[in-house]
Amino acid sequence: MLKLYALPSLYRQGNFARASLYETDIAALMYAYRPDMDGLLKGLAGYVAASDLAKLQNIVAEIRSRTGRFRRQECD
Repeated sequence: MLKLYALPSLYRQGNFARASLYETDIAALMYAYRPDMDGLLKGLAGYVAASDLAKLQNIVAEIRSRTGRFRRQECD
């Protein structure tokens, strides 16, 4: 949750390297443990601006898409 919370700030700072690391960590956790990302985003809603929450929802959707491709390849 903290890595999600930090992402919008890292993007605003232009800290691509750190944002990329955080996204990779989030992707690995999503792939391995399948956490309730919608619940995590709802938990963050009270602490981030609406625009940042929308960006986080997009990031999570992109990561879901990437991890989904890996899961489909495992089934093949």
